[in-house]
Amino acid sequence: MEKKIEGERSQRMKLDAQGWSARKITVKGAKHAAWLLFSLWTGITFVGYFVPVRELLGELASFTVGAWSLFWVLFYGAMTYGNAGFLREQMCRQICPYARFQFVMLDPDTLIIAYDTQRGDPRGARPKGSDPKAAGLGDCVDCGICVQVCPTGIDIREGLQNECIGCAACIDACDQVMDKLNYPRGLIRYSTENAIAQRYTLATAIRRAIRPRVVIYTLLLCALTFATAWSIATRPLLRVEVQKDDRSSLAREADDGMIENTFRLRILNASHAARELDVSLPEGNSLQLAGESSIAIPAGEYGALTLIVRAEPGSLPQGPNRIDFKVSDATDSSVSAMEKSKFWMP
Repeated sequence: MEKKIEGERSQRMKLDAQGWSARKITVKGAKHAAWLLFSLWTGITFVGYFVPVRELLGELASFTVGAWSLFWVLFYGAMTYGNAGFLREQMCRQICPYARFQFVMLDPDTLIIAYDTQRGDPRGARPKGSDPKAAGLGDCVDCGICVQVCPTGIDIREGLQNECIGCAACIDACDQVMDKLNYPRGLIRYSTENAIAQRYTLATAIRRAIRPRVVIYTLLLCALTFATAWSIATRPLLRVEVQKDDRSSLAREADDGMIENTFRLRILNASHAARELDVSLPEGNSLQLAGESSIAIPAGEYGALTLIVRAEPGSLPQGPNRIDFKVSDATDSSVSAMEKSKFWMP
């Protein structure tokens, strides 16, 4: 957003150095407005994980959103605006745990973004087409572009640092400079510390990379990938929450003498199709449902259903008795879910 509105880094630096004018206020205002809108949207999408997002958007549009939903939307919006707009590379340097994990897992044979000091140093400017060796220089012209394009502002020529996020922007920038000077690419490249220092060939570097640490990490990654894929493939299409409605009493006696308990079912249709769902109790017990026991729920939405469960007096032991609610698709019995609760017999 900043690049689109204010221009490249050199243009932004010139704009920052200028005094305040109508153009500067307009450009800066447009940038911060875009940041604020995007930050607000990130807050909405985050809260949308916990509150149905269609309902949330409707409540925001009609100014009827709840206090807690509004608080978390504004809170995460403010965090995004502050972190991305002002802390910027300090997030990578001081707060993000990625670098700490990265350095724990590295060793001298780990593939990293590396500067070839033996080839690049000593650094210095030179006329295009001149022989750097005759001038006692390496291939690095000390243009500083690799530092300018780095999102965390480090100088990769000083070695790998924990702020490096592995984006490889310095590789692309350096290769463009090498092309203009007709030098070989790869002054900054993917390599290893040992490969740079010992001048390993690519085959040797790859062979040394296959070692117990890498094999263990690979196996762990494969196991996590398989577990994630399995959990997604086998995830339930229906999720049921049962709450005992005991606001007035745990149980009540109806006019016909039957004992009634009231339950509230909250059902999530996690599939991609709307479903007509029926609620039933296992056969062979003395409990029976009264009233409406079906509900239609759109794809990816929650539905709520209040049920009354009845039993003959004395048909169950006094106190809590287990009760199982079965929720199943009216047209596809393979899509179902079970949830247990307690029926209270006075």
